[in-house]
Amino acid sequence: MKRDTELKGRDFLSLADFTPAQITHMLDLADHLKKECAAGRPTPHLKGKTLGMIFQKSSTRTRVSFETGIYYLGGMALFLSTADLQMGRGEPIRDTARTLSRYLDGIMIRTFKHEDVVELAEYASVPVINGLTDDLHPCQALADMQTIREIKGKLAGLKLAFLGDGNNVANSLMIAGGKLGLHVAVGCSPKYEPPADKVALAASFAAQTGGRIEIVHDEEQAVKDADVLYTDVWASMGQEEEAKARIKSMQRYQLNAALLSKARPDAIVMHCLPAKRGQEITDEVMESPQSVVFDQAENRLHAQMAVMSLLMGD
Repeated sequence: MKRDTELKGRDFLSLADFTPAQITHMLDLADHLKKECAAGRPTPHLKGKTLGMIFQKSSTRTRVSFETGIYYLGGMALFLSTADLQMGRGEPIRDTARTLSRYLDGIMIRTFKHEDVVELAEYASVPVINGLTDDLHPCQALADMQTIREIKGKLAGLKLAFLGDGNNVANSLMIAGGKLGLHVAVGCSPKYEPPADKVALAASFAAQTGGRIEIVHDEEQAVKDADVLYTDVWASMGQEEEAKARIKSMQRYQLNAALLSKARPDAIVMHCLPAKRGQEITDEVMESPQSVVFDQAENRLHAQMAVMSLLMGD
């Protein structure tokens, strides 16, 4: 399929940086590449290209999907942990960015501070892809939009209820939902709401697309008439000391059969993984026919292939 050349060479730090048409193009290409993979047809959009993958936060899905994805596209990946980089020994990010740009065709980074990704992108001369920060997880949200559209046949007008912690995944889902015309309701404790600036940003996009963003403290109100129920762990990497307090505060937002019954009968269940079964989601719901958790995990591969192809391709 024809690719949008306006995206070539750009960074992928947040879905807020792209128009609804550009995000839709990414989703269309992801669907196309998924079909090509299923048919066993190689798509060497990135033949001879190299992606450096910086991991300051470990991950199963991010590493395997990016590494496999660029392989399918004809390129290769280099895994770079903090032990492999001088960044962990005090080298400025701007120096690492300019050095890696001389060797690589693209950089994916999964780290803590979003400001570090912004600085890396500022000084790198090759595309930088945000694999996750404490603020945002745009790759996940893109794959989620692909999954929802694949199953529901559309995005605009659907209601997505996110339950639990107003974290990086919630932030990116609000932004994606605002851009694409969804009603996103975040059901959470007042102690763990998404940041006000992220809510306002997503709401500004929703005002242009017919979407809606709301923060709800009553879990049943959050899931009422929802087409999609979504949850994530209550304590992310780096928040282990807060885990007990978070579990106590968020127990009512557990995605269980009783709460699922309050949504639309054909609602789908999503989780970005890894899941703590018995905490934010029950085993019963995770394994139910309404769960699309592993379809969602698969689509990380295809959505990221689309991003790499558009940003790094010739």
